[in-house]
Amino acid sequence: MLSLFLLLLLSLGGEMASSADDGQFTYQGFAAANLTLDGLATVLPNGLLALTNFTYQTKGHAFHPVPLRFLNKPTSTNTTAVARSFSTSFVFAVVSRYDGLSDQGLAFVVTPTMNLSTANAGQYLGLLNATNGTASNRILAVELDTIMNPEFSDINSNHVGINVNSLMSRQAKPAGYYGDDDGAFRGLMLNSRKLMQVWVDYDGQGRQLNVTLAPIQVPKPRKPLLSEVIDLSTFMEDPMYVGFSSSSGVVFTHHYVLGWSFSLDGPSPPLHFSKLPTLPRVGPKPRSKLLDVVLPLATALLVAAVLVVVFFFVWRRHRYAEVREDWEDEFGPHRFAYKDLFCATDGFKDKNLLGAGGFGKVYKGVLPASSLEVAVKRVSHGSRQGVREFVAELVSIGRLRHRNLAQLLGYCRRKSELLLVYDYMENGSLDKYLYNKNGPSLNWQERYWVIKGIASSLLYLHEDWEQIVIHRDIKASNVLLDSQMNARLGDFGLARLYDHGMDGQTTHVVGTMGYLAPELLRTGKATPATDIFAFGVFLLEVVCGRRPVESEKHGNKMVLIDWVLEHHRNGSILDTVDPGLMGKFDIQEVTIVLKLGLLCAHPSPNTRPSARKVMQYLDRSRSVPNLSPTYISYSTLALMQNEGFDSYIMPCPLFAKSVHTVSGDSSVTVLLDGR
Repeated sequence: MLSLFLLLLLSLGGEMASSADDGQFTYQGFAAANLTLDGLATVLPNGLLALTNFTYQTKGHAFHPVPLRFLNKPTSTNTTAVARSFSTSFVFAVVSRYDGLSDQGLAFVVTPTMNLSTANAGQYLGLLNATNGTASNRILAVELDTIMNPEFSDINSNHVGINVNSLMSRQAKPAGYYGDDDGAFRGLMLNSRKLMQVWVDYDGQGRQLNVTLAPIQVPKPRKPLLSEVIDLSTFMEDPMYVGFSSSSGVVFTHHYVLGWSFSLDGPSPPLHFSKLPTLPRVGPKPRSKLLDVVLPLATALLVAAVLVVVFFFVWRRHRYAEVREDWEDEFGPHRFAYKDLFCATDGFKDKNLLGAGGFGKVYKGVLPASSLEVAVKRVSHGSRQGVREFVAELVSIGRLRHRNLAQLLGYCRRKSELLLVYDYMENGSLDKYLYNKNGPSLNWQERYWVIKGIASSLLYLHEDWEQIVIHRDIKASNVLLDSQMNARLGDFGLARLYDHGMDGQTTHVVGTMGYLAPELLRTGKATPATDIFAFGVFLLEVVCGRRPVESEKHGNKMVLIDWVLEHHRNGSILDTVDPGLMGKFDIQEVTIVLKLGLLCAHPSPNTRPSARKVMQYLDRSRSVPNLSPTYISYSTLALMQNEGFDSYIMPCPLFAKSVHTVSGDSSVTVLLDGR
């Protein structure tokens, strides 16, 4: 009997080894699986593979530990390696705390290495980083994406895509499947918390990759959702690893995989749904029926206690009372409880104060539930902007999604208090690196990275979002730096929105002295061109390390644009570069930025480039045009006005009010219509 048992074990072991050598495996749950995990990925006690948890901005990977040979060796009749056919199937679920709202999705991936440590979280899905992939990355991914990222040309916030060496999909379609009975398309919501099954099949002979999606109880549809003709042998290495990748962001979301099968040169083994682990319950437990019977009988005995409890809760509710209005249902992103913000900031104590300005005070806080560091903007009672500007900022920032914009996480309203919750930017605002001579500085590579980041955010605001967003206050103090020194454009308190194809409306002249376009004082109309003007001044500010307007000896004012323009005409433009760089910079890049700054700050709005052209100039895909000899300096404009030339810029009765920026490091002047 013992020898027979040993013989049986050897036979089973041989079958498992043969199965591994043949490139075939099946996981009905992952409790006994020897997966290679990193980041957030973990296997729960019931065998459920969780790729992410409620940790902020982190990634998770899970790989089959044995590499697989995806290429057939060359033969006498075929001298080139050919990618082998393969088939895989898996069951997944995306579970969020909030109905219809989730974070980034997940992806099935084929990669030559399991080390994806250089990949970024968030919209990069833990696959690639900000370079967006190159041919050397050699990654095949089938993404199940639940966030629309315009920088990757996503079609919507609920799609399936085929990605090769890039996060821009070769082909993508809305999530769903085609019914076998009538061929009609039936849409699916990837973040519906429901189990779904995915099939990925590659035909090596026909060089065709098919991706199919369906609910768990629906058999595999005959018509795939995606079908792409592609020769995988052109980027496959030998061997390759197969697995899953996902990442977390700002919305608490779990990405689960319940079962997985894979096979080379044949169909993947079927998954038995009865053997798969179950998902954790979302929401509170259903109330016991016994409680429904007992509770009415016990009511009379609890009247006194209920009165005490009611009194306590009324007092507590009054202390943390909030305000809700109808418009918040349409525009509001995630709403925070006032109690949580009160606790996060330790009661809004001065020790947590980051800065103060015309829009209120900003406090640093740590959310008690997630330990997430945030910045809470608390609008003061006497704010001149009040609810109207609060709504404008809430509507605009709350729906914008871009890596170079300060992310609004949520908001709260309490009586007459207005509170906005942002990502906390660890390195503060850019101006302290430009003007604090005793503090840290930025080298040229860091400055150029900041410039390109803000230019990318302007392209998104002006052209790539569903509406045109005019920021109206672009300056160094409103550019924030995160922990990795990535630039984020913030403070949308003055922002204005209007539809593409429409004209902006005349409004109060607002902004910061030195950044205001000349036509803004004449027409009062904020346009993308007025933002580009301020961005041009910002470019000169970053390169020169000087403010737009500075006081000189004898009470004279130095206008930065005029100063750089004069050096440009004299052929000495490099003399304007910030001495703090100590000559360590790329001459060609500095010259491009200085010329582009002058072009963007041109007095004529029609001469200024669009945000898209600005990006092309910075990426060097287009050359910056030479400045016109008729370029009029600000000093000349002022002289023309004094001599009676009012046709270009008309006098406007203004008054100025001095306020402090959010960082609290310096003061600026906001110009308001004096009518």
